[in-house]
Amino acid sequence: MHQAPKPGPDPEKPVHIVFVGAGAVGCFYASRLHFPSKNIHTSLIARSNYKALSESGVQLQTHTFGDYTFTPHAVYPSIAAASATDQPKWDYVIVTTKALPDRSNDPELIAPLITSPDTCIVLIQNGVGVEHPYRERFASNPILSAVTVISAEQIQPGVIRQNRWTRIHLGGYVNSASFSVPGSQSKSPAAGTGINEDEMKRLDHWSGVYANRLGDWWTRLGGIRDVEISSEVELQMIRWHKLCINAAFNPSAVLSGGLGNAEMVTDLDPTTQTKELRIHLKGVMDEIWGAVPRILGRGFPEDGSLATPEKILRSSERNVGSKPSMLLDWEGGRPMELEVILGNPVRIARQRGVELPRIQTMYALLKSVQRAREDARKKEKDGAKL
Repeated sequence: MHQAPKPGPDPEKPVHIVFVGAGAVGCFYASRLHFPSKNIHTSLIARSNYKALSESGVQLQTHTFGDYTFTPHAVYPSIAAASATDQPKWDYVIVTTKALPDRSNDPELIAPLITSPDTCIVLIQNGVGVEHPYRERFASNPILSAVTVISAEQIQPGVIRQNRWTRIHLGGYVNSASFSVPGSQSKSPAAGTGINEDEMKRLDHWSGVYANRLGDWWTRLGGIRDVEISSEVELQMIRWHKLCINAAFNPSAVLSGGLGNAEMVTDLDPTTQTKELRIHLKGVMDEIWGAVPRILGRGFPEDGSLATPEKILRSSERNVGSKPSMLLDWEGGRPMELEVILGNPVRIARQRGVELPRIQTMYALLKSVQRAREDARKKEKDGAKL
């Protein structure tokens, strides 16, 4: 059962929060979490937009809160700079970067910021299984997993436009998305994870405390009305439901030759007069829908709180002109989030005795075409040096 955060008192001592990643989503949520008069100080770690943010702050044009400027407590050009501050510790480290575990070891990159077992790590990233490497690296720290529903974009360096929605789901994370499965027949959820029962209870308790505090500040102080707190399994269910959309539309947009969401759903094969792409998209979503009970121990709720595959398809018919992020990355020559949207679901499911053949097929094909293009570019670059 999702619930609104419970109101609590303002912090008696300064709370220091840092966002790793200053893109549209990170800047928007950071801007609703900075209240120096309430002892809450929020900073940003930026890269390409560091100069704009450090000089002028974040200029926000929002559908929900109007236009305003967010001046962070500090803006850092790197994790190294943020870890060299005089303050004793970061209370929250919120990661909003693109999840590319095949390209970088993000838990290791943020390690200089995690100087205390009390530092809470919050992951606002796409896909499933994103929490697993962080739990492996930071066994004793509270970890929160977060799923957002927001339309926002950075229209120029340091200028963020929020078009629609503000929803964010928060939940604690102990080990439910682990890639390791118990070698024994033990029914204990801690079996094979390296976390004993007492430690699981401690992590579960404190992650709940941290989630409620963060949710309360975003709601009561930041004015975001649709912050929801979920249990660990409920939050993972929300991740897998969002995966129904991401794992269907993102890779299919690339493999279809660049079609957008609405185009794929309505595309009519001129030879057979059938909507083969729509059938394919529903097949991917149905595959996830059928696998979730065996992966998470319970299925998606049937009370209408989560849209069914057919409802998602009907809604996508109106999403004219929208291109999935994976297609935008492919067209821009950037690495795609293949692991967290396709690879991790296959691995997590397989290690629980479940196969996802449609997703595995797209994963294998896109891994291959991405590698082929990168190899060709490398050869071209090496040839130019001769």
